Amino acid sequence: MKKFISEFKEFISRGNVIDLAVGIIIGSAFTAIVTSLVNQVIMPAIGFMIGGINFSDFKFPQNAGEGEAAIYYGAFIQQVINFIIIAFVVFCMVKVINVLRRKKKEEEKPAASTPAPEIQLLTEIRDLLKENKNK
Repeated sequence: MKKFISEFKEFISRGNVIDLAVGIIIGSAFTAIVTSLVNQVIMPAIGFMIGGINFSDFKFPQNAGEGEAAIYYGAFIQQVINFIIIAFVVFCMVKVINVLRRKKKEEEKPAASTPAPEIQLLTEIRDLLKENKNK
């Protein structure tokens, strides 16, 4: 039992597991924000632009009551728009992170050193001496 507990402590204290847990927590909070954005801002705006239509009311058959079986495809449309927005935001975040990583790699690379003028002059003299020797 002690070995099991020590293995669990080792597993849980790894950086990857903690990073994953933080990512999941932030992801769930981010999902709530995006869902609110879609439901309270974007969908009403789209509905207003197309004539005051509320997508969540779309169902088949249209005259189905509360207790009757109906397919609520309007809610599905909202979820698709929600997914597209989340995917776009994640894409933008990854793009920014990649730009920052490339910038960091460029900063870490040592600058291409140009030889000092003396070294360049000595190299030219050496090359000229080789040419004269071969003549």
